[in-house]
Parts: sequence; C-alpha cells; structure tokens
Amino acid sequence: MNVSRLEYYSRRKVIEIPAISGGNSIQLFTKALRCNSTLVLFLFFYLHLYYLLLPMEQPGKITKIINGRILMNHEIIEDSYLWFQDGKIIDAFHTFFEEHREPDVVIDAKGAIISPGYIDLQINGGFGYDFSEVEGSIEELEQNIGVVAKGLLQFGCTAFCPTVVTSAPEVYSKVLPLLRHRPGNAETGAEILGAHCEGPFISTQKKGAHDQTVIKDIENGMESLDEAYGPELLKGGETVRIMTVAPEIEGILEVIPKLIERNITVSLGHSAAKINQAEAGVIAGATFMTHLFNAMNPFHQRDPGVVGILGASDLPAPKQPERHPLPSYTSPDGNRADSRPFYGIICDGVHVHPNSVRIAYYSHPRGCVLVTDALAGAYLMPGIYQLGGRDVEVRGSSGAYVKGTDTLAGSTVSIDHCVRNFRQFTRCTMVEALEAATLHPAQTLGIQDKKGTLNTGADADILFLNDDLEIQKVFVAGIEVELTHQE
Repeated sequence: MNVSRLEYYSRRKVIEIPAISGGNSIQLFTKALRCNSTLVLFLFFYLHLYYLLLPMEQPGKITKIINGRILMNHEIIEDSYLWFQDGKIIDAFHTFFEEHREPDVVIDAKGAIISPGYIDLQINGGFGYDFSEVEGSIEELEQNIGVVAKGLLQFGCTAFCPTVVTSAPEVYSKVLPLLRHRPGNAETGAEILGAHCEGPFISTQKKGAHDQTVIKDIENGMESLDEAYGPELLKGGETVRIMTVAPEIEGILEVIPKLIERNITVSLGHSAAKINQAEAGVIAGATFMTHLFNAMNPFHQRDPGVVGILGASDLPAPKQPERHPLPSYTSPDGNRADSRPFYGIICDGVHVHPNSVRIAYYSHPRGCVLVTDALAGAYLMPGIYQLGGRDVEVRGSSGAYVKGTDTLAGSTVSIDHCVRNFRQFTRCTMVEALEAATLHPAQTLGIQDKKGTLNTGADADILFLNDDLEIQKVFVAGIEVELTHQE
C-alpha cells in the first residue's frame, strides 16, 4: 500500500494528511485537533503501524578471511584477517565491538598471501577480440568486450583500462561509449575503469604499430581533441581515463591542464621528445609514461629523452600529489610525493630486457606500473590477429608483431605473469612486486581510496596467492570467481 495522502471526512471538512516527515507532522497535529479525539488516535496508530511495517534494507552477510598473509600498508602482515561486506572492506573492530555483529562466513586462507586485485592500465584486447574493432553490431562488440572482461579474472585482473590505439574519429565514436566505466562482477567480468586512448596525438617517428594515416596534429586546442574523439571526451574520466600523447607536438602542453580538469590521466608516450620536452610535459601535468623504453628515443648520455625522466631531480612539486608516486630512497625530496611520474612497463621479457627493467626499478622503484599491452591474440594460440584494423602475428611467447615485419605490436603476456617476471628480474620484495600491479596503477588514476589496497572502504577485489605468486582464488566485489585456468 502506497500511502502518500490520507483523506478522511470529519463532519463537513475534508482533511488531507501528507506522509509524516519533518514540519508536516506539526501541520497534521494542528489540523487533527479540530477533529474528535477518537479519530485522531486511530489515525496516528494507523500511520505508526504502517511505517513500522515498511520493509527495511538489511545489511549483507559479513565474510571474514582468517590465517592469511595480508598486504596492508606496504607490508605483509602474518596470520592476519580481513572482513568484507556488500562488496567493500569493512572495519572489523567497529563491526564486532560497536555493531555487535559477527561474521556469517569464515574463509580459511591457509597461509595464502592476500592481495588486492590486479589492475591493468594498458590492454588492447585478448581472447581473439580487439577493443579498437568496429566491425559488427553494437551488441556483438559489447559481447566481445564482455568475453575479455570475464577472461581477465582468471589471471587475477579485477579492473582494467581497455586501450584503443590511434584510430579514425568514426572508430572512437563507436567504441568509446562501450568502454565507459562499468563495475566489476564475478559473473560478467573485471571492472572497466574507462578507456585508455593511445593516440592519435603521437609522433609519426615513434608510431610503432599504429596507423600513420590517422595520426593527428593539434590545430585548434581542445577543439581538435573533441573533434577526434567525439562527444565521449566531454564525459572525461567516466569514458576516457588515460590519454597517451607526445609532448613535443605543438599545442599538447596547452591542452594537458584541460584534460586534467576532465579527470583524465595524461601519459607521455609514442614520442621522440628530447629531455626538455619530456620534462615540460610532466610540469604541465602528465603523471604517467606509456610503456617505458618502447616507442620512444633510446637513452643517450647527452639527451636521454623521455627515459631520462627517471633521473630527473629538479622538477617542481607535483600539481596532483595524490597521483604521483610516494617518496622512495631515490626521490629528490623524501618529504613529499615524488615529482617524477609513474611509468608503465611491459614485463614480458621481450619488449624490455630484464636489465632495462632493473635500471628503471633501481632508478624509480615506487613509480613502476606493470602493464601487459596485450592484444587480441593474447591467451590464444599463435596466429594472425587484428590491432586497430591491422594484421599482427602472434609468435607464441616471443610476442606479437606487425605481420611480415619485426616491429613489435603488443604482447601476449598476462598481468599475473608480469608480476612474477618483475620480481624475478629485479629481485624486489614481494610487496613491491604486488604494489606495482595494485597500488601504483590505482594511484595513477587517483582511485586508491577504492582500488589497489585492502584498507577499510576499498572494494573487496581480492586475490589469494601462493609463495610463487600464482593465483589461487579471485574475488570481485566480495564474490568468489570460479577459476578454470590452471597455472
């Protein structure tokens, strides 16, 4: 029964009684005094009973993980426990002692490492599907995206930025609406954080596998970007979460602050920039570097280019400190966020030599963000697949190449494999390896309050790992994923 107004007759008057709330109750009482007392008592009894019988939202069940080694506040805490409810990590002390609630479900981790879910900020596709693909109906493309999102859960990736390579405006207009933010679900797949637009405002000298015919210059400031990407760019971070640009392109430095105003993380990449141009990009507000060492000038002692940002020591204090790395022993100032940006690195042993990974890590340990740069052929057998409308050849574990060439087009590595490789290549701690795929990517996007940690209030995206960092269990929003992939 939906009672928004009660009408009843008393002698020759009709009195309208709105649902009781705030000041309405005073008006109701004043009018009611003009009626006989029996009717007034009946009315208040009726309304009181009605509101008592309204259905109340019941809190969800509480799950407690025990006997786990939990990654928390940059350390692994032995024999600890974790509580979550309604898809969020909750405060066990408050829940038990103040709300007087106990767990409904207890999961024994049996000594497993408990980590936040992995986040991949650069992935072009997988399982036969390319996020830049426009052939087919909207329904078919949505289904393909869903296949990738669901498949990624098997490898511990619980959130990702589907990446669209340099494309024509009609491609962006069709695919970007499909890549808007979407919550994760154990049944339907990993959370989509918004798209990573890798181009078209990049250098033709460092195009890599991108189609040179659709690379663009900036002629009219933000208007040029809005024309290239279409109306979805106006939605900012809800649709476009990261944009890779080359800082040396005329007009780029002027639009970086405007992109930041739209909550878009600006990344430097596919660039032939000299060191002064790269530093200017960081000063303008760029907080990320796209697949470090790849599609940029190689390090040179007199002009180290974009790679030289690793050694920068005189950059000004960051404008967005929450989106910069925490200070480390190599930071110029240990009392504030590191002025150097985060850097993505493809840790497959093909795109970047292990020695180069070590150099980056030793230079800027808290800036590392592991990415896969995986393409449509990832997780499948060797063969010919698509990347932005171009044929690429997957050659097994050696990566993927533009067909008929030795130009790397992307990887076939999974994010969990990147974590294991990173630890092996650098001999870093387990905490550092895990944070490079959890906390650091979350900080890059400014979402560390929800992702990348197991702090109270964060999303209950959780991994159980063994000592070799192999996936044992995956939870998305507190719901366990059925694992079919075997290490």
